[in-house]
Amino acid sequence: MMSRFSLRLASLKSGLFWRTFFLLGALTTLSMTAWVGMISVVQHEPQVQQISSQVISVVTITHAALTHSAPELRRELLFDLVANEGIRVFALEDDDKVEPPPANALMPDIEKLVRAKLGPDTRFSSKVNGTPGFWVSFKIDDDAYWLMLERERIRGLTGIQWLGWASVVSVVSLIGAAFISSLINLPLRRLTQATRAFAQGRRPAPLPEKGPAEIMEANRSFNQMVVQLQQVESDRAVILAGISHDLRTPLARMQLEVEMADLSKEAREGMQSDIGQMDDIIGQFLDYAKPTEASSFTSIDLSALLEETAHEAERLPDVRICTEITADAHAMGNATDLKRVINNLIENARRYGKTPGSDVTEIDIRCSFKGSHAARRILIEVQDHGTGVPDEQIEQLLKPFTRLDTARGQANGAGLGLAIVERVIQRHGAELQVRNREGGGLQIQISMKAV
Repeated sequence: MMSRFSLRLASLKSGLFWRTFFLLGALTTLSMTAWVGMISVVQHEPQVQQISSQVISVVTITHAALTHSAPELRRELLFDLVANEGIRVFALEDDDKVEPPPANALMPDIEKLVRAKLGPDTRFSSKVNGTPGFWVSFKIDDDAYWLMLERERIRGLTGIQWLGWASVVSVVSLIGAAFISSLINLPLRRLTQATRAFAQGRRPAPLPEKGPAEIMEANRSFNQMVVQLQQVESDRAVILAGISHDLRTPLARMQLEVEMADLSKEAREGMQSDIGQMDDIIGQFLDYAKPTEASSFTSIDLSALLEETAHEAERLPDVRICTEITADAHAMGNATDLKRVINNLIENARRYGKTPGSDVTEIDIRCSFKGSHAARRILIEVQDHGTGVPDEQIEQLLKPFTRLDTARGQANGAGLGLAIVERVIQRHGAELQVRNREGGGLQIQISMKAV
């Protein structure tokens, strides 16, 4: 589970879309942080002046109103201040439970300006006797009073409000970053999909030759490359067909002349063997160079194909086949090419995988399913019981014209058997693994997507 999560995380980090998205997101976040900091610094002094002026004005007007009003009318005046202005005036007692003023960046400067106007004895509080508000003290003659303002009247944007607005702007910015990243990566995604399709043997639809000059030039070059490579592929098929005809015709004539010539039995068999080997080499070259068209792929019953191929191989006198094939294993592919692959693997095992101390080659052919239903794959295994090859030389087996004679015995042919297998497997979008089998021998595994 962790490995799968790590792979997904690695793909997210390596994807160009996500890199662009994260870079734009980081740039937006840094810009937003700088903007909030700048606004906080710029607004600090004006906000302090505004709140201080408001507090001083309210206290001064209330002080003047209470001082100049008739004693019998003060109660009505206090009711009017509460009802119309949200201002409450209470007598300041020595036993009042007073809590300190709000702890924010503005309060120290507000206290300094208000005390400069109202006097150094002015007190501030955020709650008096359990009643929250913005409390300021003032005196009328020798009597002290509390004046309480509603917090909303002197409150600017709080930290939560700043965070809320910053979050809204950040979300909008990230959505914009995702949209911009998508626009930037759309042409590259199209090019990647077209390249993958072409690598799998399909002819991709021409890429649109529009947009920025760089994208337009890349798409035009890719379209031209596809046309030129397909022309090369077509020309190669014609050339190979000619080579096959021109070489095999004299070989057939040589075979006929050998049959009619007055030769000893040993000489005739030797020449016939050489001619047969030359014909096999020509066939290997043609199989290696022959393209596998994805357009010819159909749903294939691999179980039946493997059973048929194994039955045919059992007719060979020096081969013993052991099968373990799951039924109803279907995959998309070319039946002829896949059968050629299995035959090549069996022939490779027959030639080079003989069991030590025996003239019979034991070959195991297995077919099974792997993975969940949605991502189910078919595993095909062909393995022998021979001596295997050194681990450091396994990769050499898949290279064209390579034979590991010292490890696998003497070989006839051009050394294209496993190279043909790998080429066909890649055309089918499958995976090929070659490794030594536990207990001796070589194991070749093919993994294909099930349908």
